[in-house]
Amino acid sequence: MREYLLTIALAATLCYLITPFIKDLAMKAGAFINVRSRDTHTVVTPRWGGIGMWISMSISFLVVNHLPLVAKSFGRESTGIFLAGTFIMILGALDDMYDLDSITKFAGQAVAGGILLLHGVQILWLPINGIYILPPSIGQLITILFVMVVINAVNFVDGLDGLATGIVAICAMAFFGFSYLLAVVNGLNRAGAPSLFTAVIIGICIGFLPHNYHPARIFMGDSGAMFLGLMLSAAAITLTGQIDVNAITSQRSSSALLPLLLPFTVLAIPLIDLGMAIVRRLRAGRSPFAADKEHLHHKLLSMGNSHRRTSAILYSWTAMFAFPTVVAAFAPIWVALLFGLSIFIFSLALFKKNWIKTNVTAK
Repeated sequence: MREYLLTIALAATLCYLITPFIKDLAMKAGAFINVRSRDTHTVVTPRWGGIGMWISMSISFLVVNHLPLVAKSFGRESTGIFLAGTFIMILGALDDMYDLDSITKFAGQAVAGGILLLHGVQILWLPINGIYILPPSIGQLITILFVMVVINAVNFVDGLDGLATGIVAICAMAFFGFSYLLAVVNGLNRAGAPSLFTAVIIGICIGFLPHNYHPARIFMGDSGAMFLGLMLSAAAITLTGQIDVNAITSQRSSSALLPLLLPFTVLAIPLIDLGMAIVRRLRAGRSPFAADKEHLHHKLLSMGNSHRRTSAILYSWTAMFAFPTVVAAFAPIWVALLFGLSIFIFSLALFKKNWIKTNVTAK
């Protein structure tokens, strides 16, 4: 664990120190965003936060590659995830400057998924009537679709200062806890790569958040949102779509559906927001990717919540879905339910406090 904690600390420190330089670079290069009707910020703000994240990740890998335990996580899959992340970051950086059209971005996301496939990062099975081994072509298609869905889910939720950064950090913590227990405690070598990448994701999010929290001095932009989405999707695939279900369920009475449920519970809030947005826009006769001000964070803001309180509420909702599923894999189900209930009560307390404050002010 000490090596992974060192990895997290290193990535966080690097990202915190590098981001101010990227902020200045983005403003000079014209990679900034003006105030639009759907936005919550009120001043011109630089993007390209993803470039700082990528640089921090790259330097972290160069350093931790010399650590005895973490070094074992480097291999073909790790190379593929790094290359795919690099490609999607560059695509996002170009979009931050030139506002690429949706077709170009979708094509780029599919190419990033293809890079993962070339390096063995692929969904191999589904828990249907036991374990159903997917035909290679079907597994490849599902892999690319999953990667694209997660990338766009993270991109959609990136609409409030610090929101996507915090949510991704929480998702990465859940994935890291699950993969670390499999890799280190249960001795499952295939969980090493997702342990490493999720540790780095946690670190860069922690380091970036002070610059991105309200009021944000820099946005992650598509360079960051698509990069983090790619990293999370790759971690989910290597962690739950390629590992033998018996390695997870043999020690406990956990359901064989758990590996399939884990990515969707960990990523519940971004996926729910994405799904609601697509349905809402299609019903209105608009493109599913036409921007609006009806995301979950917009609705919470309209209820009188501040930027920071809205972020805290959505952080708690993310944790409420993510952590109990991980706990259920290694502990009795009642412990997981109690854990989730505690987080739910905390989120209600945030609502209750704001509701009392709003009503007292109105009177």
